[in-house]
Amino acid sequence: MTARRIIPCLDVKDGRVVKGVRFEGHRDMGDAVELAARYRDQGADELVFYDITASPQGRTLDYGWVRDIARTLDIPFCVAGGIRTVDQAARCLDNGADKVSINSPALERPDLIGEMAARLGRQCVVVGVDSKRSGDDWVVHQYTGDPSASRGAGRRTMDWILEVQALGAGEIVLNCMDEDGVRRGYDIAQLAAARGRLTIPLVASGGAGTASHFLDVFESANVSGALAASVFHTGTLAIPELKAFLGGAGVEVRQ
Repeated sequence: MTARRIIPCLDVKDGRVVKGVRFEGHRDMGDAVELAARYRDQGADELVFYDITASPQGRTLDYGWVRDIARTLDIPFCVAGGIRTVDQAARCLDNGADKVSINSPALERPDLIGEMAARLGRQCVVVGVDSKRSGDDWVVHQYTGDPSASRGAGRRTMDWILEVQALGAGEIVLNCMDEDGVRRGYDIAQLAAARGRLTIPLVASGGAGTASHFLDVFESANVSGALAASVFHTGTLAIPELKAFLGGAGVEVRQ
């Protein structure tokens, strides 16, 4: 496997980075462009930006904001938020993004995944999956950027990720909602179950609190990348130290 990726995630609302716990109670964490520059300098492998209110509000993200981020970064970055058409996705790439991620719009119209892959290339198409435990299974949720709009999508997570892969997604980010923001570790069971079903890259999201959590998810769930937010935003964990720890434990990372 290629080097594992460390990916800070920036949930953006009105140009500010916010972070909640289990997708609720968002707190301001700083300016999006300033945080992006900090993570670039610390050695992040790529960044993900989510305009978390775009889909619930029925709009797409601000292309000017994407352009401002692109001027700052020289590492890959992915953007998400209300992208409902191939033209909107293409405009994100035209303004400097390397990948586009869709979540609720893909659930609304799954064919969008294949349409984007056909025009933009599969490698540019990421599908985010917000997943929550339900009894002995996991189910998909949508519109999670707004607690008042969040609801179940009527799909089992493991069924949906296989459909997403078959439709042409190049990568899946599995957001384990039960662990989001609580820093007690990634949902290894769910991520390992997903990894066992997929052939495309899988990125883990939700639950990072310590360097050992990253080691655990790479070793036990065999994911391609690990995404985290609050642990980086608060300075609890610095990327250089994290990469040194992982490298020392035998995980291949870009130093």
